[in-house]
Amino acid sequence: MANTIPTRIYLNEEEMPKFWYNLRADMKEKHDPILHPGTLQPVTASDMEAIFCKELVRQELDDSTKMVPIPERLLDFYRAFRPSALIRAYYLEKELGTPAEIYYKFEGTNTSGSHKLNSAGPQAYYAKEEGLETLTTETGAGQWGTAMAMACGFYGLDLTVYMVKVSSEQKPYRKAVMETYGAKVVPSPSDTTDSGKKILEIDPDTGGSLGCAISEAVEMAIKTDKCRYVLGSVLDHVLLHQSVIGLETKAAMDKFGIKPDIIIGCAGGGSNLGGLIAPFMGEKLAGKSNARFIAVEPASCPSLTRGRYVYDFGDTAKTTPLLRMYTLGNGFIPSANHAGGLRYHGMSPILSKLYHDGYIEARSEVQTDVFDAAIRFMKTEGILPAPESSHAIKAAIDEALECKKTGEKKVILFGLSGTGYFDLSAYMQYNAKTLTDKIPSDDDLAKGFASVPDIPQNK
Repeated sequence: MANTIPTRIYLNEEEMPKFWYNLRADMKEKHDPILHPGTLQPVTASDMEAIFCKELVRQELDDSTKMVPIPERLLDFYRAFRPSALIRAYYLEKELGTPAEIYYKFEGTNTSGSHKLNSAGPQAYYAKEEGLETLTTETGAGQWGTAMAMACGFYGLDLTVYMVKVSSEQKPYRKAVMETYGAKVVPSPSDTTDSGKKILEIDPDTGGSLGCAISEAVEMAIKTDKCRYVLGSVLDHVLLHQSVIGLETKAAMDKFGIKPDIIIGCAGGGSNLGGLIAPFMGEKLAGKSNARFIAVEPASCPSLTRGRYVYDFGDTAKTTPLLRMYTLGNGFIPSANHAGGLRYHGMSPILSKLYHDGYIEARSEVQTDVFDAAIRFMKTEGILPAPESSHAIKAAIDEALECKKTGEKKVILFGLSGTGYFDLSAYMQYNAKTLTDKIPSDDDLAKGFASVPDIPQNK
């Protein structure tokens, strides 16, 4: 295909980022502090170190250091799967008949099949450096659990993964990969923890949620010697690690003088979207860009588009610190759609603040429309996308068709955060036309909002 821009744009190893970019350092207004649930005062490092590794706590509380160096031994881990490709979607553009240029950053070429390894590696590395022996975490679709299993296998750490029950049933092969790497996988909620037992007492047939699984993982971390909890999204240190996505993307685009007009990512807890947009948002905050940023979430779990911007717990058992974020309430249990990685009641405090201040747009999409877009993409670009990533594909196609209507030649960038090879049961349902679209009613949302803590900051 004749063109001046390659279909695939790669950086070499020397061009791979040596620093993470801390977007908070450039935010004109920081997001509200994390609060201790007992005192309602900003958490201290010692408060958080009971749950998280010390270096991760330092990164979480640092909102002033702009560029954070990536340790050399961690760069060695990154070199096994980075840099990843920035791909021009020439075939999709042709099929759509759009004047738009469409690019996607593909993070699915490692064994975990997603971007999650970008933060799993650092979290396991810092745990090993601290002398810990065991880590515990939750996983929704299984991408984060698989990535942590890979990282813990690499650094020689034990790992227990609480996997959302409905996802463990939908995606048994994810469980198999985690166990092959040596991790213990527990469907959540379970009877192995006090929080799990309480959730099952209320609803024995629940399919679980990320909030439930977080409760169980945090409880295990607190009760186990030389063990800490690790999280795959939402918190600031995770978005910091994921900034390698955006930094690589920007460097690749700069090589060819490409400036994105629209940047799109799927949004569950916020790690993929936050990582992709970080350096581009930094330019917008500095007045150097007019790019639009679009977060795309499932209509079944619409935390940005229908949630409230308040302080809430990050888990169902109400054991975590309080985060000011867009939330559906810690008690909200989303329907069992196949985008398991997006089934979280809240959203990253960074992204919530940017959305609240008008820097980010948000939209929600129903499952069948998302899979329609996934199939259209697969047939043209030759990659089977994860259901989560397909939300971004849907919005990118919509924006490209709008360009076709108006005749504008915009540059559209989206994050292809993972592959869908562990999601074939979802595609089988799509082919059989048995996929359903469950959109919560206002009454459903009211039940979730009722679980939001009654504290002065939420008035």
